[in-house]
Amino acid sequence: MAESNFVDYVKIYCRSGKGGRGSTHMRREKYCPNGGPDGGDGGRGGHIILRGNRNYWTLLHLKYDRHAMAGHGESGSKGRSFGKDGADKIIEVPCGTVVYNAETGEYLCDVTEDGQEVVLLKGGRGGQGNWHFKTATRQAPSFAQPGEPMQEMTVIMELKLLADVGLVGFPNAGKSTLLSSISAAKPKIADYPFTTLEPNLGIVSYHGGKSFVMADIPGIIEGASQGKGLGLRFLRHIERNSLLLFMVPADSDDIRKEYEVLLNELRTFNPEMLDKQRVLAVTKSDMLDQELMDEIEPTLPEGIPHVFISSVSGLGISVLKDILWEELNKESNKIEDIVHRPKDVTRLQQELKDMGEDEDIVYEYEEDVDDDDDIDYEYEEEDWEEK
Repeated sequence: MAESNFVDYVKIYCRSGKGGRGSTHMRREKYCPNGGPDGGDGGRGGHIILRGNRNYWTLLHLKYDRHAMAGHGESGSKGRSFGKDGADKIIEVPCGTVVYNAETGEYLCDVTEDGQEVVLLKGGRGGQGNWHFKTATRQAPSFAQPGEPMQEMTVIMELKLLADVGLVGFPNAGKSTLLSSISAAKPKIADYPFTTLEPNLGIVSYHGGKSFVMADIPGIIEGASQGKGLGLRFLRHIERNSLLLFMVPADSDDIRKEYEVLLNELRTFNPEMLDKQRVLAVTKSDMLDQELMDEIEPTLPEGIPHVFISSVSGLGISVLKDILWEELNKESNKIEDIVHRPKDVTRLQQELKDMGEDEDIVYEYEEDVDDDDDIDYEYEEEDWEEK
């Protein structure tokens, strides 16, 4: 993390507010001997709310703020005065954030749009004051409802980048070089073997002022879907891409075999990825002449568009943009809602360990004690009414 501020996986503790207690106050005023009950209702506890914010692109701001707690509702008071509602806790997250229960792996919610709000944990409803329970035969009730308790949960927030085109390939396939040559993104590039350690986004300009977003995903290796290398950590970013651009260098021993290996890793990780449109780019083709290209072309996978490119010389780049734009705008290639599967608890524990998020997050707090109510009221669910 010394060189990177990209954080796409955090574990935080969330706690909503509890509802305030209803008051059992009796009206006592001069010249009003039979004032009766006038205890007010308690306030609602604060919600934990997630809000999409397009100005964030990582979860870094939550990395060191692991406790999200909403305010408690205040108790009611005399004169049918309602208690103040607890303050909601709004957590700003980047678009594309998925939330899971850290203990069970259950999928909870998904935030995909700027300004979208999702109530993650509801605050407890405030208790009703004793004036609600006055009847003809019970004119001085000495009880009121307690507020509903708060909710608490430890959750995992996982970011899946939103992009139109995702680059898929082994390390050193030329993904970062392509992104830097056709967009303003500046990923790390060098003349020695290494792989990108974090995703990079770039906006690719097209004719007529049009553009699309391209994501450079860290290189995949064989077995990535089983946890080898960095692939398992970043494969999830490909789930939200509308189109997958497979990149295989021209000097590979078997281009078709490398493509099949990459495809199998995606299939193992999430079979639904195979429904996405695919394009194959043979990179580093500046080392090939037309005769070699003609020999390689019959060996390429059937059924997907392909193009020979060179990010250094510019060979085939304009053709590649045309193919990508055409495929992106096909009616059959629109992004559909992703079906998020619950996480396997065993694999979840390993993910937490790999991300350094396996430590238990515990928040100790003191329960507030209300002195004005000595009698607890046992109530049924139908006693509650939405206010």
